[in-house]
Amino acid sequence: MIRLPGPGGELRAYEPRTEPLALAAGAPPTSRTVFSAAHVVADPYADTHPDAPAAVDWDATLAFRRHLWSHGLGVAEAMDTAQRGMGLDWSGAAELIRRSAAEARAVGGRIACGVGTDQLTGPAGLPEVRRAYEEQLAVVEEAGAQAIVMASRALAAAARGPEDYADVYGRVLRQAAEPVVLHWLGPMFDPALEGYWGSADLDAATDTFLEVIAAHPDKVDGIKVSLLDAGREVELRRRLPDGVRCYTGDDFHYPELIAGDERGFSHALLGVFDPLGPLAAEAVRILDTGDTAGFRALLDPTVALSRHLFQAPTRFYKTGVVFLAWLAGHQEHFTMVGGLQSARSLPHLARAYELADGLGLFPDPASAESRMRSLLDVYGVPR
Repeated sequence: MIRLPGPGGELRAYEPRTEPLALAAGAPPTSRTVFSAAHVVADPYADTHPDAPAAVDWDATLAFRRHLWSHGLGVAEAMDTAQRGMGLDWSGAAELIRRSAAEARAVGGRIACGVGTDQLTGPAGLPEVRRAYEEQLAVVEEAGAQAIVMASRALAAAARGPEDYADVYGRVLRQAAEPVVLHWLGPMFDPALEGYWGSADLDAATDTFLEVIAAHPDKVDGIKVSLLDAGREVELRRRLPDGVRCYTGDDFHYPELIAGDERGFSHALLGVFDPLGPLAAEAVRILDTGDTAGFRALLDPTVALSRHLFQAPTRFYKTGVVFLAWLAGHQEHFTMVGGLQSARSLPHLARAYELADGLGLFPDPASAESRMRSLLDVYGVPR
């Protein structure tokens, strides 16, 4: 029994499970393309501070990617899960892209990498935004990875209307050597992206987004939608041109969106598939057999954990992701780039542990319990 703090300061008794969920490595799913947006592992011994360049433990970071590939998942690299814009600057992201792409080639793993404009550190005009995108696109393509064109804070600040988005994205897409994934990240993940695509009206923004895709259908493999609005995602995917995929980024409604309906389904590119990787891969392999009920039976119970990790302020979900990676033994410490291990409260982390343990996510439940106890000791929680 372990005593966990609740949101009101009370302590409650919790009995950890003794056996993990048995999940073996396996081949990539066939009915859906599934990416996990992977976190980076900080170097806990680096003498750094929140404003300094990120200090990354490259061995542990790449080992975690091999873990995801071993279960048949693709890796979405250098996304916001890896703290792009929240501790990992462009120099660090470029190194992450090069190293991970090389590792993917070595093990035969699928990889797609984020292309943004985060090397721009001050006000920028549209030409500077476009050149920043082009620079990052070149790095990703030279590394041999697929490009995910991310939403740009700099473009959101510089654009004066939908036509500016159409112009910048059009120029970038025309230069892409291979079809890319376009990523629409909502302001719940990054407040600086409010009004993206030129309007705070989501219907108008959706129309602009679709116009960009329709103008370059041969350069768009798919879209990643992170708006946490299942109905809007379903409507949007039904309006996509033939051959353009929808990769759900909805960490609240992913089971129903991946399962789909009589008019289609979403593939997946999800931050929550970092801690859920083996379970998520097994669920989609069940879906490959046509067993939608079995898929939902395995994946639906994970939603409570995902909603907890991604609760407002949503952008700090990364803290819970890294916390669970530490408890699961994928890294030897709970330290994050930029000191973000402090971004969530102890009751929040305690509930994340309880939910993850209940799902059987920890390969060694006893080790996870021991690490949880060590954290509680640091906070002075009586045993």
